[in-house]
Amino acid sequence: METRANYVLIGSFTLAVIAAAFGFVLWFQSLHTTKARGPLRVIFEGPASGLRNGGSVNFNGIRVGEVISVKLDNPRRVVALAMVENNAPIRKDTLVGLEFQGLTGVAAISLKGGEVAAPSVPLDEDGVPLLKADPNALQDVTEAIRGTLQNINRLVADNQEAVKGSLQNLETFTTSLARNSEKIDSIMLKVDGVMGKADSVMGKTDNLMLGLNTLAGGKDGGELLQAVKSIRELAEDFDKRSGALMSDGRRTLGDISRAVNNLDRNPTRLLFGGSPSTPAEPPKPAPERPPAGQKRQ
Repeated sequence: METRANYVLIGSFTLAVIAAAFGFVLWFQSLHTTKARGPLRVIFEGPASGLRNGGSVNFNGIRVGEVISVKLDNPRRVVALAMVENNAPIRKDTLVGLEFQGLTGVAAISLKGGEVAAPSVPLDEDGVPLLKADPNALQDVTEAIRGTLQNINRLVADNQEAVKGSLQNLETFTTSLARNSEKIDSIMLKVDGVMGKADSVMGKTDNLMLGLNTLAGGKDGGELLQAVKSIRELAEDFDKRSGALMSDGRRTLGDISRAVNNLDRNPTRLLFGGSPSTPAEPPKPAPERPPAGQKRQ
């Protein structure tokens, strides 16, 4: 029993410490918020369209607070209470109005201007700073909104037929697309096939270029250059051999020619043989011609 009572005591103490920590954080945050912001009452003599709880309070376009309540003081006056930052430079001559954010119709309290040396904002009966909105500014905003809406309405009315025709054309186009959806799918499949073939051709072209690069370049000048060198060496060797063969042929033809000339001068030598006392004149060697491609010395 004593052990169980100790566990209960420790658990209760732990929960109390956690609750106290949360309470301190909340208290410190509320104290900091209270010190950072203060109340500001704004009176609108006329309608305050679009103003609601949670709306922004902007000073020269910069958010400095938010609206916490909006109520009617009488049928022609709207009273808004806002919490604004204490360091906001709000003075007695600060202009108050409404500004609309986008096309949502939500309004924000707009604070503008004021001299640095101007006195601070006067206090209301309950000690809350009080500012009155400029009726002319509110009227200008209302007139601007009304004029914008009228311009939009006039634009739509003047182009009613064109807008109607555009909508009909759009409807016809979408209907045509829906009717020919299968054809469009077929065309897209063909386009995909063409693109695939184009990719294949490009791959083959790359391989061909690599092969040509291997033939024309690469190590040792490339295979094409080696083949050209081999053909040239073969041609030079054939030129040398043909030159030697032609030289031998000319020598043989010279010997035959001399033999025919000797036979013509002494035909009896062929039948009875030559006289031993008159030795045959040794044939003169034919002048050798250098092989093709070599110059004569």
